[in-house]
Parts: sequence; C-alpha cells; structure tokens
Amino acid sequence: MIYNPEIHHRRTIRLRNYDYRQNGAYFVTVCVRNKECVLGNIINGKMVLSETGKIVSEYWFEISKHFHNVKLDEFCVMPNHIHGILLLNNVGVQNFE
Repeated sequence: MIYNPEIHHRRTIRLRNYDYRQNGAYFVTVCVRNKECVLGNIINGKMVLSETGKIVSEYWFEISKHFHNVKLDEFCVMPNHIHGILLLNNVGVQNFE
C-alpha cells in the first residue's frame, strides 16, 4: 500500500526527543498487512487462533529468551493485530549506535 496523505491521516504518537531505549513499560501494537484476519476469528465471543495466530503467540513468548533485558507483560492476539506490553530493563546493557 502506497502512502496517500488524503486517506492516511495518522499522526505519530511518539514523544519527540524521547529515547525509547530507556527502562520502562512499552505498549506495542502490530497490525497484519492489509488488515487481513489471518490470526484467527472470534467465535461465540472468544478468540480462536488460526495456525498463524498460534505461531505469533508462540514467538511472542520467545522474545525474552532472545533479549534478556526484556520481560513480557500482558499480550493479546486479535484477528488482524496483536497487543502486548514489553518491560525494558537496560541497566548494564550496552547500547550500540
């Protein structure tokens, strides 16, 4: 999808000059391309994961195994996006620029 300013009116919610490598809790949303519902469906009011949704969920829980300064908090898979909270603790971690 090509950026079209006539229909894409989203403004960044990022804080200017904020270093997002700092310690803290970060709410993350990741959307599926073209808003396709490939992660599962809501059936009888409950989210039922597709095979792809199960893979996404599995990999979410692998994050802290690969990044020791990241702890996982809440996480939710929706049909076409995920929400999660990452807790960063960069004390003693060298940052490369």
